[in-house]
Amino acid sequence: MSDQRPVLVVTSLYDPTADVVINELHDRDVPVMRFDSGDFPASLSVEAEITQNGIQGRISTPTRSAELAHVRALYYRRPTGFAFPHLEDQDARFAITQARYGLGGVIASLPDCLYVNHPHRIGDAEFKPAGLAAAVQVGLQVPPTLVTSQPEAARTFIERHGPVIYKPLHNPAYHVDDVSCTVEIAEAAAGDIDDRVSGTAHLFQQRVPKTADVRVTAIGPHTFSVRIDSDLLDWRTDYSHLTYTPVSAPEQIEIALHDYLDHFGLLFGAFDFALDAEGQWWFLECNPSGQWYWLQNETGLPMCAALTDLLERKS
Repeated sequence: MSDQRPVLVVTSLYDPTADVVINELHDRDVPVMRFDSGDFPASLSVEAEITQNGIQGRISTPTRSAELAHVRALYYRRPTGFAFPHLEDQDARFAITQARYGLGGVIASLPDCLYVNHPHRIGDAEFKPAGLAAAVQVGLQVPPTLVTSQPEAARTFIERHGPVIYKPLHNPAYHVDDVSCTVEIAEAAAGDIDDRVSGTAHLFQQRVPKTADVRVTAIGPHTFSVRIDSDLLDWRTDYSHLTYTPVSAPEQIEIALHDYLDHFGLLFGAFDFALDAEGQWWFLECNPSGQWYWLQNETGLPMCAALTDLLERKS
Protein backbone atom coordinates (compact mmCIF):
# COMPACT_ATOMS: atom_id res chain seq x y z
CA MET A 1 0.00 0.00 0.00
CA SER A 2 1.38 3.42 -0.94
CA ASP A 3 2.19 6.03 1.70
CA GLN A 4 -0.74 8.46 1.78
CA ARG A 5 0.72 10.87 4.32
CA PRO A 6 0.73 14.35 2.78
CA VAL A 7 3.57 16.78 2.18
CA LEU A 8 2.76 20.33 3.27
CA VAL A 9 4.16 23.16 1.13
CA VAL A 10 4.06 26.47 2.99
CA THR A 11 4.65 29.28 0.53
CA SER A 12 3.19 32.40 -1.05
CA LEU A 13 0.57 32.36 -3.79
CA TYR A 14 3.13 33.05 -6.53
CA ASP A 15 6.15 30.76 -6.19
CA PRO A 16 7.31 29.08 -9.44
CA THR A 17 9.95 27.07 -7.56
CA ALA A 18 7.34 25.54 -5.26
CA ASP A 19 5.14 24.90 -8.31
CA VAL A 20 7.68 22.58 -9.95
CA VAL A 21 8.22 20.65 -6.71
CA ILE A 22 4.48 20.23 -6.24
CA ASN A 23 4.10 19.01 -9.83
CA GLU A 24 6.86 16.47 -9.29
CA LEU A 25 5.19 15.24 -6.09
CA HIS A 26 1.87 14.92 -7.92
CA ASP A 27 3.59 12.93 -10.68
CA ARG A 28 4.79 10.53 -7.98
CA ASP A 29 1.28 10.26 -6.49
CA VAL A 30 2.40 11.89 -3.25
CA PRO A 31 -0.47 13.79 -1.58
CA VAL A 32 0.29 17.53 -1.30
CA MET A 33 -1.39 20.37 0.55
CA ARG A 34 -0.21 23.86 -0.30
CA PHE A 35 -1.02 26.94 1.76
CA ASP A 36 0.28 30.35 2.73
CA SER A 37 0.38 30.91 6.47
CA GLY A 38 -0.38 34.55 5.71
CA ASP A 39 -3.88 33.44 4.64
CA PHE A 40 -4.71 32.70 8.29
CA PRO A 41 -7.45 33.04 9.41
CA ALA A 42 -9.30 34.28 6.29
CA SER A 43 -8.94 31.09 4.25
CA LEU A 44 -6.78 28.90 6.48
CA SER A 45 -7.87 27.37 9.77
CA VAL A 46 -6.22 25.24 12.40
CA GLU A 47 -7.54 22.95 15.12
CA ALA A 48 -4.74 21.50 17.27
CA GLU A 49 -5.00 19.66 20.57
CA ILE A 50 -1.93 18.94 22.66
CA THR A 51 -2.23 15.37 23.98
CA GLN A 52 0.03 12.82 25.60
CA ASN A 53 0.58 11.47 22.09
CA GLY A 54 1.63 14.84 20.72
CA ILE A 55 -0.28 17.31 18.60
CA GLN A 56 -3.57 16.03 17.18
CA GLY A 57 -5.98 17.84 14.90
CA ARG A 58 -5.98 19.32 11.42
CA ILE A 59 -5.13 22.29 9.29
CA SER A 60 -7.55 23.21 6.53
CA THR A 61 -7.97 25.38 3.45
CA PRO A 62 -11.28 25.76 1.58
CA THR A 63 -10.37 22.75 -0.58
CA ARG A 64 -8.02 20.56 1.48
CA SER A 65 -7.33 19.33 4.98
CA ALA A 66 -4.40 17.52 6.58
CA GLU A 67 -4.17 15.60 9.84
CA LEU A 68 -1.38 17.19 11.87
CA ALA A 69 -0.19 13.87 13.28
CA HIS A 70 0.22 12.34 9.81
CA VAL A 71 2.26 14.92 7.91
CA ARG A 72 5.13 13.27 6.05
CA ALA A 73 7.23 16.38 5.34
CA LEU A 74 6.94 20.15 5.27
CA TYR A 75 8.60 22.37 2.65
CA TYR A 76 8.86 25.91 4.03
CA ARG A 77 9.27 28.46 1.23
CA ARG A 78 8.98 32.12 2.25
CA PRO A 79 5.27 32.46 3.09
CA THR A 80 3.85 35.94 3.50
CA GLY A 81 3.43 37.52 6.91
CA PHE A 82 0.25 37.62 8.95
CA ALA A 83 -1.93 40.68 8.36
CA PHE A 84 -5.16 41.95 9.88
CA PRO A 85 -5.89 45.13 7.90
CA HIS A 86 -9.49 45.30 9.11
CA LEU A 87 -8.38 45.79 12.73
CA GLU A 88 -7.14 48.86 14.55
CA ASP A 89 -3.34 48.96 14.99
CA GLN A 90 -3.27 47.76 18.59
CA ASP A 91 -5.74 44.94 17.95
CA ALA A 92 -3.86 43.97 14.77
CA ARG A 93 -0.56 43.74 16.66
CA PHE A 94 -2.22 41.46 19.21
CA ALA A 95 -3.81 39.27 16.51
CA ILE A 96 -0.54 38.99 14.56
CA THR A 97 1.31 37.90 17.70
CA GLN A 98 -1.31 35.27 18.52
CA ALA A 99 -1.23 33.95 14.94
CA ARG A 100 2.55 33.76 14.90
CA TYR A 101 2.87 31.92 18.17
CA GLY A 102 -0.31 29.88 17.70
CA LEU A 103 -0.39 28.71 14.10
CA GLY A 104 3.38 29.15 13.82
CA GLY A 105 3.93 27.08 16.93
CA VAL A 106 1.71 24.29 15.59
CA ILE A 107 3.42 24.21 12.20
CA ALA A 108 6.80 24.01 13.95
CA SER A 109 5.79 21.08 16.20
CA LEU A 110 4.44 18.38 13.89
CA PRO A 111 5.34 14.87 15.08
CA ASP A 112 7.43 12.65 12.78
CA CYS A 113 7.59 15.42 10.16
CA LEU A 114 10.66 16.05 8.02
CA TYR A 115 11.24 19.81 7.73
CA VAL A 116 12.93 21.34 4.69
CA ASN A 117 13.74 23.54 6.47
CA HIS A 118 12.31 23.96 9.95
CA PRO A 119 11.13 27.60 10.22
CA HIS A 120 12.96 28.13 13.52
CA ARG A 121 16.21 26.78 12.06
CA ILE A 122 15.77 29.06 9.05
CA GLY A 123 15.47 32.00 11.42
CA ASP A 124 18.66 31.01 13.23
CA ALA A 125 20.63 30.61 10.00
CA GLU A 126 19.51 33.93 8.51
CA PHE A 127 21.69 35.90 10.94
CA LYS A 128 24.79 36.67 8.85
CA PRO A 129 27.23 36.95 11.79
CA ALA A 130 26.10 33.54 13.04
CA GLY A 131 26.53 32.05 9.55
CA LEU A 132 30.03 33.48 9.14
CA ALA A 133 31.07 32.26 12.59
CA ALA A 134 29.70 28.78 11.83
CA ALA A 135 31.57 28.73 8.51
CA VAL A 136 34.84 29.44 10.30
CA GLN A 137 34.01 26.75 12.85
CA VAL A 138 33.55 24.06 10.16
CA GLY A 139 36.76 25.00 8.38
CA LEU A 140 35.63 27.26 5.54
CA GLN A 141 37.70 30.26 4.48
CA VAL A 142 35.92 33.53 5.34
CA PRO A 143 37.09 37.03 4.33
CA PRO A 144 37.88 39.43 7.21
CA THR A 145 34.52 40.87 8.29
CA LEU A 146 33.39 43.64 10.63
CA VAL A 147 29.92 44.28 12.06
CA THR A 148 29.79 47.67 13.68
CA SER A 149 27.87 50.84 14.49
CA GLN A 150 31.10 52.80 15.11
CA PRO A 151 32.27 55.01 12.21
CA GLU A 152 35.89 55.04 13.39
CA ALA A 153 35.95 51.24 13.63
CA ALA A 154 34.65 51.05 10.04
CA ARG A 155 37.30 53.49 8.77
CA THR A 156 40.08 51.60 10.54
CA PHE A 157 38.87 48.27 9.13
CA ILE A 158 38.74 49.66 5.59
CA GLU A 159 42.25 51.13 5.86
CA ARG A 160 43.59 47.81 7.15
CA HIS A 161 41.75 45.39 4.84
CA GLY A 162 40.87 47.44 1.74
CA PRO A 163 39.39 47.05 -0.74
CA VAL A 164 36.26 46.51 1.34
CA ILE A 165 32.61 46.05 0.40
CA TYR A 166 29.46 46.92 2.32
CA LYS A 167 26.68 44.34 2.60
CA PRO A 168 23.25 44.65 4.20
CA LEU A 169 22.85 42.25 7.12
CA HIS A 170 19.38 41.46 5.84
CA ASN A 171 17.62 42.70 2.73
CA PRO A 172 14.20 44.22 3.33
CA ALA A 173 12.49 45.52 0.22
CA TYR A 174 12.56 49.25 -0.50
CA HIS A 175 9.89 50.69 -2.75
CA VAL A 176 11.14 53.27 -5.25
CA ASP A 177 8.45 54.60 -7.62
CA ASP A 178 6.29 51.62 -6.60
CA VAL A 179 9.06 49.20 -7.66
CA SER A 180 10.41 46.77 -5.07
CA CYS A 181 14.20 47.18 -4.74
CA THR A 182 16.92 45.83 -2.48
CA VAL A 183 20.10 47.40 -1.12
CA GLU A 184 22.99 46.35 -3.34
CA ILE A 185 26.46 45.26 -2.32
CA ALA A 186 28.91 48.10 -2.96
CA GLU A 187 32.57 48.93 -2.43
CA ALA A 188 33.20 51.25 0.54
CA ALA A 189 36.10 53.68 0.98
CA ALA A 190 37.24 55.20 4.27
CA GLY A 191 36.12 58.59 2.98
CA ASP A 192 32.57 57.29 2.52
CA ILE A 193 32.17 56.65 6.24
CA ASP A 194 30.38 59.31 8.26
CA ASP A 195 28.21 59.52 11.37
CA ARG A 196 25.32 57.77 9.63
CA VAL A 197 27.10 54.50 10.40
CA SER A 198 26.22 55.04 14.07
CA GLY A 199 22.52 54.84 13.22
CA THR A 200 22.40 51.04 13.06
CA ALA A 201 24.54 47.91 12.53
CA HIS A 202 26.57 47.61 9.30
CA LEU A 203 28.59 44.77 7.79
CA PHE A 204 31.91 45.46 6.05
CA GLN A 205 33.94 42.68 4.43
CA GLN A 206 37.25 42.50 2.62
CA ARG A 207 36.62 42.19 -1.11
CA VAL A 208 37.84 38.88 -2.49
CA PRO A 209 39.86 39.25 -5.74
CA LYS A 210 37.57 36.74 -7.41
CA THR A 211 37.75 35.19 -10.84
CA ALA A 212 34.26 33.70 -10.57
CA ASP A 213 31.46 32.88 -8.17
CA VAL A 214 30.21 29.43 -7.20
CA ARG A 215 26.69 28.61 -6.01
CA VAL A 216 26.46 25.29 -4.20
CA THR A 217 22.94 24.02 -3.55
CA ALA A 218 22.88 21.39 -0.82
CA ILE A 219 19.77 19.19 -0.76
CA GLY A 220 19.89 16.46 1.85
CA PRO A 221 23.02 14.38 1.15
CA HIS A 222 23.50 15.87 -2.34
CA THR A 223 25.34 18.99 -3.46
CA PHE A 224 25.07 20.70 -6.85
CA SER A 225 27.88 23.15 -7.61
CA VAL A 226 27.67 25.71 -10.41
CA ARG A 227 30.40 28.14 -11.40
CA ILE A 228 28.95 31.55 -12.31
CA ASP A 229 31.10 33.75 -14.53
CA SER A 230 30.45 37.48 -14.90
CA ASP A 231 32.20 40.83 -14.57
CA LEU A 232 29.88 41.89 -11.73
CA LEU A 233 30.63 42.56 -8.08
CA ASP A 234 27.27 41.00 -7.23
CA TRP A 235 26.10 38.56 -9.90
CA ARG A 236 22.49 38.80 -8.66
CA THR A 237 22.15 42.33 -10.04
CA ASP A 238 22.04 41.27 -13.72
CA TYR A 239 21.32 37.67 -14.69
CA SER A 240 21.74 38.46 -18.40
CA HIS A 241 25.52 38.77 -17.89
CA LEU A 242 25.96 35.31 -16.38
CA THR A 243 27.29 32.05 -17.76
CA TYR A 244 26.95 28.78 -15.86
CA THR A 245 29.19 25.71 -15.64
CA PRO A 246 28.60 22.68 -13.40
CA VAL A 247 31.72 21.95 -11.33
CA SER A 248 32.78 19.59 -8.57
CA ALA A 249 33.38 21.04 -5.13
CA PRO A 250 36.61 19.97 -3.36
CA GLU A 251 36.05 17.16 -0.90
CA GLN A 252 36.89 19.31 2.11
CA ILE A 253 34.32 21.87 0.98
CA GLU A 254 31.66 19.17 0.64
CA ILE A 255 32.37 17.93 4.17
CA ALA A 256 32.34 21.45 5.60
CA LEU A 257 29.02 22.28 3.91
CA HIS A 258 27.26 19.36 5.53
CA ASP A 259 28.85 20.19 8.88
CA TYR A 260 27.47 23.71 8.44
CA LEU A 261 23.97 22.38 7.73
CA ASP A 262 24.20 20.07 10.74
CA HIS A 263 25.26 23.02 12.91
CA PHE A 264 22.00 24.83 12.12
CA GLY A 265 19.79 21.74 11.76
CA LEU A 266 19.15 22.34 8.05
CA LEU A 267 18.54 19.93 5.18
CA PHE A 268 18.74 22.56 2.44
CA GLY A 269 21.09 25.47 1.87
CA ALA A 270 22.13 27.72 -1.02
CA PHE A 271 25.84 28.51 -0.45
CA ASP A 272 27.67 31.34 -2.19
CA PHE A 273 31.44 31.26 -2.66
CA ALA A 274 33.96 33.54 -4.39
CA LEU A 275 36.69 31.73 -6.32
CA ASP A 276 40.09 33.46 -6.47
CA ALA A 277 42.95 33.06 -8.95
CA GLU A 278 44.66 30.44 -6.76
CA GLY A 279 41.54 28.28 -6.71
CA GLN A 280 40.65 29.13 -3.11
CA TRP A 281 36.94 28.93 -2.24
CA TRP A 282 35.89 31.87 -0.04
CA PHE A 283 32.62 31.44 1.85
CA LEU A 284 30.30 34.44 1.53
CA GLU A 285 26.94 33.28 2.87
CA CYS A 286 24.34 30.51 3.00
CA ASN A 287 20.68 31.23 2.33
CA PRO A 288 18.50 28.56 3.99
CA SER A 289 15.62 29.53 1.68
CA GLY A 290 17.63 30.36 -1.44
CA GLN A 291 16.46 30.06 -5.03
CA TRP A 292 17.73 27.11 -7.06
CA TYR A 293 15.38 26.13 -9.87
CA TRP A 294 16.78 28.56 -12.45
CA LEU A 295 20.11 26.75 -12.14
CA GLN A 296 18.47 23.45 -13.06
CA ASN A 297 17.08 25.11 -16.18
CA GLU A 298 20.52 26.49 -17.06
CA THR A 299 22.56 23.34 -16.34
CA GLY A 300 20.25 20.32 -16.32
CA LEU A 301 21.34 19.36 -12.81
CA PRO A 302 18.57 17.22 -11.20
CA MET A 303 17.85 19.45 -8.21
CA CYS A 304 14.08 19.11 -8.30
CA ALA A 305 14.32 15.31 -8.28
CA ALA A 306 16.70 15.44 -5.30
CA LEU A 307 14.41 17.75 -3.34
CA THR A 308 11.34 15.68 -4.18
CA ASP A 309 13.16 12.52 -3.07
CA LEU A 310 13.88 14.26 0.23
CA LEU A 311 10.28 15.37 0.76
CA GLU A 312 8.96 11.98 -0.29
CA ARG A 313 11.35 10.54 2.33
CA LYS A 314 12.83 7.99 -0.01
CA SER A 315 15.47 5.78 1.51
